[in-house]
Parts: sequence; C-alpha cells; structure tokens
Amino acid sequence: MLPFTVITLLLCSVHWSTGLPFEQRGFWDFGKEFDVQDLLMMMRDEEDGSAIGPVDPEELPGGCPFGCQCSMRVVQCSDQNLYAVPQDIPTDTRLLDLQGNKITEIRENDFKGLYSLYALVLVNNRISRVHPRAFLPLGRLQKLYFSHNQLPSVPKNLPASLVELRIHDNLIKRVVAGTFSALGTMNCIELGRNPLQNSGLEPGAFAGLKLNFLRISEAKLTGIPKDLPENLRELHLDQNQIQAIELVDLSQYRDLYRLGLSHNHIRHIEHGSLAYVPNLREIHLDNNRLSKVPAGLPHMKYLQVVYLHSNNISEVGINDFCPTGFGMKKTFYNGISLFDNPINYWEVQPATFRCVSDRNAIHFGNHKK
Repeated sequence: MLPFTVITLLLCSVHWSTGLPFEQRGFWDFGKEFDVQDLLMMMRDEEDGSAIGPVDPEELPGGCPFGCQCSMRVVQCSDQNLYAVPQDIPTDTRLLDLQGNKITEIRENDFKGLYSLYALVLVNNRISRVHPRAFLPLGRLQKLYFSHNQLPSVPKNLPASLVELRIHDNLIKRVVAGTFSALGTMNCIELGRNPLQNSGLEPGAFAGLKLNFLRISEAKLTGIPKDLPENLRELHLDQNQIQAIELVDLSQYRDLYRLGLSHNHIRHIEHGSLAYVPNLREIHLDNNRLSKVPAGLPHMKYLQVVYLHSNNISEVGINDFCPTGFGMKKTFYNGISLFDNPINYWEVQPATFRCVSDRNAIHFGNHKK
C-alpha cells in the first residue's frame, strides 16, 4: 500500500454528493470475469421478470444435449470438455452457454434452428475459425461473448440485432472497412487485448455504428484512433503505447462522458485538445509520464473526476483545476487523484481546490522514490 500523509484521503471513499460522476448503465464491468448469472439476471430483467425455472428435458423442443443442464430456455454446457457445439439444442433456447470448452471451430449449421437465441457465450475456448454463414439463423441475438479465443479477425455476417459484442483477448490484428456496417443497433464493443495497431483499424472499420461504449485496451495503439463512432459516450484506450494527445485527436468525439487513457506513455497534451470534449465527466490519465496538470481543465464545465496519479507532476498551480470565476463551472469536482507524483503537497495552496465538492475528494500521497 502507498503511505499517506495527514491530508491523504482515498478517492474511493469519497461521498458522492449532488453531482454524481457519470455511471455507465446497461453494460457490465468489463474488467471482471464473465459471470453467466449476471447474464441470466439481465435477461430476466429485459423479459420483464419472466420465470426461468427447471423443466423436464423431455418437454423441451429438441431435448437437452448430453452432459448439459437445461432449464426453461437456458442451456448450460460450460466446462464439459466439448470439441464442437453440441447437437440437440432446444430450438426455443434463449441463452446458450458454451464457455470453458475446447471448441476450435464454429461450423455453418451449429446454430441452425435457434431463431430465439438472445445470448451466446463462447468465452474461453480455442476458436480460430467461424463459418461466414454460422450466425445467419440468429436473427434475435443481442449479446455475443467471444473473449479468450484465437480469432484472427472479427467474424463475418454478425447478426444485425446485436447490441453487445465482447471479443476481448483474441489474435485480431486488423479490423477492415465495413466490418460492423450492418450493426446499427450495436451499443457496446469490447475489443481489448488484441494485437491491434492504429494501422490495423482501416478507415470505415466502424462505419454505420452508433456506439455508446468502446474499449480497445491492452493493444498496440500509439495514438487515439481518428475514425471511431462520433457519438461515443465512453472510450477506453488504457494500457496502450499512446505518447501524446494532439490538438485534433478528440475533435470527433464531442459526446464523450468518460475517457480512459491510463497506463500509456503520454508526455504531452496539446493545449486546446480537451476543448473538443466539453461534456466530459471523467478522464483517466493516471500511470503516464505527464510533467504537469493538463491545460484546459478549468474550462470543462461538467468535469467531475480526474485521475492523474502516478505521473511526473511536480507542482500544482492555483488555477490548474478551477476557473477564476465560478460561473464557468457547472459541476464541482467529486474526485481529483494526485498521489504518487513528486509534488510538495505543503506548497499547494488551498484555493487550488476551491471548486471541489469536499476535501475528501482530494487524494494526495507520498511519491515512491
């Protein structure tokens, strides 16, 4: 644990008062492991509380695959040492869980007849090939979980009904133009931990999308991509190799509420860059190489949470966070994290944080030498 000074207060213990920081709603926490129980709860909620209880497998259309567990419209075949998608899946299945097996290929007829499928879980397999017609029967599929496989590319002909795609931790190096062009209802894509470089995101790769949430973390990006969906609310590019934020890097993403750039190599943020994201509520710039507080923060009317810990910031000016007139700031800060920087905290003037909701929102800490 980091040693703390007398005025050190953990950001996570802040009492969030009047102006709450932006919270993503309708999506999961992508940092945690997949939990099928969460999906079951989500499915129940979206079906207005419809019951999902055990039934006699003989009453299910198509029976129940050997070794699997079948409840009303839910088929769970996880961790069964399967090498292929099983046959005899009930045709009215809504949730098909195939995670933790040894499946290497999705064949053309693997999901034939599953017209009612809502969620398909293929996490933690060895899938490297997907037949281009495999998903054609799945006209109602909304959630597809393909993380922790060996896919070399995003599968073709994804269902137009998709709302959420998790394809984290595969071998994808390129996203070609038009990959998502037919997915107008897509809300959320998790594309992290793939060996993607900026050149691997072709112009038009995200054309046609109106995403709220996009994560391309733990990849090989050296700059903020310039051809992402313009209406993004959350963009997470943590743990890449981004070295700077140039003036126009954020000019397309004016609707952003949350921006994640933690664990990069950012040394410089060009003056005026943040003016392009006037609705930002949270910005995560921790674990970079910044030598000063980014310019422009005082003019961001709605900004509430700023992570700047674990950088090379040596001083904090009296106007680095707050405007000279309160009329410019619509919402006070709820959290400013500055620990693990070479700052002489006793030299920081109290007025520096005059637009912070509570002193508990300021997190200083000793710099690790």
